[in-house]
Amino acid sequence: MKWNLPNLLTVLRLLAAPGLAVMFLYFTRPYADWFALILFLSAAITDWFDGYLARAWKQETKIGAMLDPIADKAMVVIALMILVGYSTEHWTPWLVLPATVILFREVFVSGLREYLGDVAGTLKVTKLAKWKTTAQMVAIAVLFSQGIFEHYAVMASFGMDAELVEQIIAGQVDDVNHLRLNVDGMYWAGQVGLWLLWIAATLTLITGYDYLRKAMPHLKES
Repeated sequence: MKWNLPNLLTVLRLLAAPGLAVMFLYFTRPYADWFALILFLSAAITDWFDGYLARAWKQETKIGAMLDPIADKAMVVIALMILVGYSTEHWTPWLVLPATVILFREVFVSGLREYLGDVAGTLKVTKLAKWKTTAQMVAIAVLFSQGIFEHYAVMASFGMDAELVEQIIAGQVDDVNHLRLNVDGMYWAGQVGLWLLWIAATLTLITGYDYLRKAMPHLKES
């Protein structure tokens, strides 16, 4: 493997993927959520940065082209597993369906690429596929932040009865613990994150079909 900065960033991003799960194994919440969010955002930024540097410095390599989508898929798959595993009963059904669509597509396309072998390299990544990856990354980051808001909302309401919580949220009582801020943050991060994940799942289906359509002539020849 040729070691250059773009390839190094890609390898670090690949290694960071299991690091998301490690955060929840060794740290309690909300520290695990914070560390996972920072790690995920850092990896998402390097996803753009390593590609930009490889093109700008003319350091594009076959190993980098191979590892880059693997790192992306590993980050997304592990992050989705964490989000579904730690989601509340209220959110889980709405998370499972788009997460299943995304996971199925990634496994299907990966298997298809392996079957096609060298031919897979001739099937170029479309702009829509890049938007798909971006939508997945943003949705997951927002959903990680939802877990952070949820934790602080629970901590802010500790020792309060339901009536007092309702009064604070309604603005009838001073919100000295920033409960309303965290409840609003939890709600909107959850809503926006879910909508973005459904959009990402839709783009995932479209790009998966597009990849299959382009691969069909090669499958017929085989």
